[in-house]
Amino acid sequence: MPETSLQKQLKKIIIEELNLEEIDISEINDDDPLFGDEGLGLDSLDAVELVVLIQKHFGVEIKDMEEGREALASISSLTDFIETRRAG
Repeated sequence: MPETSLQKQLKKIIIEELNLEEIDISEINDDDPLFGDEGLGLDSLDAVELVVLIQKHFGVEIKDMEEGREALASISSLTDFIETRRAG
């Protein structure tokens, strides 16, 4: 599936705002986990910052941990979450 501009924008925001300069945008696969040992390996502090960044850049609020766990699983899930919230 081709990468959307929203997916590319999310990757750029994550790299720049979370100071992951050692990672190139092309290294982030859309379905890789954002947290844990696989994928990007983000931690709980990154999650809090990411929630704020999503609201700041896209006007979409992640209301609780359960919603956040699902939305922040991967770039693909985050893209779906933002698109659904924007449409609603």
